[in-house]
Amino acid sequence: MARTERDDLGREVRLPDEVRRVVSLVPSLTEAVAAVDRDLLVAATEWCTHPADLGVERVRGTKNPDTRRIAELGPDLVAVNKEENREIDVRRLEEAGVPVWVTVVEDVPGALSSLDRLITVALGRPTPEWLAEAHRRLDGPVPEPERSALVCVWRDPWMVVGSRTFATDLLARIGVANVYADHADRYPKQELDQLRAAGLIVLPDEPYVFTAADGPECFDADRVRLVSGRLLTWYGPSLAMAAETLREQLGLGSDGPA
Repeated sequence: MARTERDDLGREVRLPDEVRRVVSLVPSLTEAVAAVDRDLLVAATEWCTHPADLGVERVRGTKNPDTRRIAELGPDLVAVNKEENREIDVRRLEEAGVPVWVTVVEDVPGALSSLDRLITVALGRPTPEWLAEAHRRLDGPVPEPERSALVCVWRDPWMVVGSRTFATDLLARIGVANVYADHADRYPKQELDQLRAAGLIVLPDEPYVFTAADGPECFDADRVRLVSGRLLTWYGPSLAMAAETLREQLGLGSDGPA
């Protein structure tokens, strides 16, 4: 039996009545699917690092997946993301007869809704407790900001998180206003001198691996906060604890809006 569902772009995706074989080309979605049912996953990218002991075939990266090998694996569904994956790879997979489910995530409500649809509609599984907990912690109005901050995602050239991004909205929901939230670009390049004038300087450990020895030396030490990139940018099981832990890592305490 087969059924037709619509992904986040409203595209019709033809799926079997029961999805049993999934290839994920997005690290966040790999972790999410594994947390629902690890046996569903037959392949993932080299960048899919969670869960750490996931023993599935690797089909290269998010921007250069081995579409021929993916088609050979015969998945019931390939999970991709509009921002992380390329349209040409989606087309190649669909031309090979592979169902592709495109997710769209630009803010926290969108991430929660997207995960709801992937898990309950596409995979046909009940809502997991970690997703229900994420709804409880992150749904609702955005609080008044307690601090302002910027988030660096690369250096040489320096790049920051801008508008229409999951990270900007997540920060807002824990009481932190992104200095570049209204920038025209989602990930604008900036000169270092411009960044030094901001409030908190948030340095996550991905995609650029900022560490205590790489990044903080460019700013006033008392304004730098090293945080988990997974908590700040991944939409999956980490959402259940992201708000509370990020507030702690940013030195805001655990008694605020989170």
